[in-house]
Amino acid sequence: MKTLAYCSIAVLAVGCANAQTNLPSNEWKATLKIVDETGQPVAGAETWVSYYVSPPPDERVASAKISGLSDTNGMFTASHRDQSYYLGFHARKAGHYSTMIRYELGFPFQYDSVKWNPTATLLLKTIRHPIPMYAKQVNLGMPVFEKPAGFDLIVGDWIAPYGKGKHADIIFTAEINKRAGDDSDYKLMVSFPKSGDGIQDFLVTENDRRSGLMSPHEAPLDGYQPEWIQTSIRRSGLPVKSNRDSNRNYFFRVQTVLDEKGQVKSALYGKIYGDFMQFRYYLNPTPNDRNIEFDPKQNLLKGLKSTERVEAP
Repeated sequence: MKTLAYCSIAVLAVGCANAQTNLPSNEWKATLKIVDETGQPVAGAETWVSYYVSPPPDERVASAKISGLSDTNGMFTASHRDQSYYLGFHARKAGHYSTMIRYELGFPFQYDSVKWNPTATLLLKTIRHPIPMYAKQVNLGMPVFEKPAGFDLIVGDWIAPYGKGKHADIIFTAEINKRAGDDSDYKLMVSFPKSGDGIQDFLVTENDRRSGLMSPHEAPLDGYQPEWIQTSIRRSGLPVKSNRDSNRNYFFRVQTVLDEKGQVKSALYGKIYGDFMQFRYYLNPTPNDRNIEFDPKQNLLKGLKSTERVEAP
């Protein structure tokens, strides 16, 4: 059974409250399908659609929601007539990571019957086995150029003489050729100290990005490359050319030990959200365990600053 409830959550644009009085109201109808990571429907998921309502005098933004449970086919529908610019699609269920998608309707005077009748799929990933990991938000400049600088994932710092780290898990080497303030070539090489160590990037869908767990549950066994090169080219009067992508993510393998046949005997696995040098890393401390489902309550890195803490799995 669906319920209509008032709430003052700011999922809608803050500025929309100032121009609503004389705008038309339109009826929207949202059809949502809730699925798990295998694509199977999730029945009985708490699902709701949030939308704009006129805020009380002491608030700038307010919303209401239509809520209910997904049916046996994972379906949920909701409709309403209002002046919303955006809708919020939400789903959650015990044993799963919750998810939310913001859907843009557009200005009320731009009514489009197709756009105002959206269909969306929401992904509820299963909570399997969250574990303690070394996890840190990193926002660093290079401590040195033209020379390699090692980073210790367990300590969470550069190795000496640039920091308190003891063992280089990842090596960063930055080179810059600067001819003028707006004319330069920059290259960052990400490499590793041991044979078998490596990195590979992975893409996520919009549903993955909105899930409580953005990555897969496990890192892959193979496919790791020994280096990754990032470039940035600046020329006066032209847009910057760079292969850096803040939406890029990585799996990595470090502290690898190979057997006499060159096969991986032991290694540590982890993941990185974001691109270098502003990124968030997670390292599983158990050799050969490829689980990368982090428990935010069990960070093995202690004493982190507020800007370094990791709250998401």
